[in-house]
Amino acid sequence: MGEEPTGRPACTMKKVLIYVEGQTEETFVRNILAPYLLHRCQVLLVPILARTKRTKAGRTFKGGIVSYAKVKKDILKLLTDSSAALVTTMIDYYGLPNDFPGKNSLPLGTPHQRVTHLEKEFAQDINHPRFLPFITLHEFEAFVLVDPNELSQALPQHKANLPQLVRSIGGQMPEEINEGKDTHPSARIRRYFPSYQKALHGPLIVQRVGLESIRCRCPHFNEWLSKLESLCISRGRP
Repeated sequence: MGEEPTGRPACTMKKVLIYVEGQTEETFVRNILAPYLLHRCQVLLVPILARTKRTKAGRTFKGGIVSYAKVKKDILKLLTDSSAALVTTMIDYYGLPNDFPGKNSLPLGTPHQRVTHLEKEFAQDINHPRFLPFITLHEFEAFVLVDPNELSQALPQHKANLPQLVRSIGGQMPEEINEGKDTHPSARIRRYFPSYQKALHGPLIVQRVGLESIRCRCPHFNEWLSKLESLCISRGRP
């Protein structure tokens, strides 16, 4: 192993494959999360977009989780890449298919307890030492709601509706906003900011919100990101 000019051992870059649910998550990883981890600790984060199905004409539809069987097949295929130090995921808790491991045995309790249960069952079913599951509580839009004011900046035509959105959240932490059909994070956003487009506005707003704010307000996300950071010594640390 070589050494940096400071005398510290050089940090070997590690590749992490991240299986993402949709194009919004892919953009978030590519534009925000990957540059952060590459700069901070030389972890190369590579997003892999879920492919839902292939038509008779050979066209592949990208994005969305339609069944756990398909997810498992994709994850196991990614794990055959021996150059990857880790394979992880970024899929939504909201709308998980019914055949997902642990879905039929969810405990009563907090959202964090339920998602932890699902991730544990997911990990046990994949059963591979290089697999780290992450399920977003409850979906990507929780990160948008870390700072609802940014919605007004992105969509000023709906600025007058911001107080109603804030009241509907009622002081809940973003990851605690529930998974009800009409009350999950993106449903609340669309109710008061109807021009919101997930793939267009979501990553831009989240970039303005900033990773540090997301980590502060979304402890489950922070736990996962901390595990990714542990793969390599951060630049500049003693």
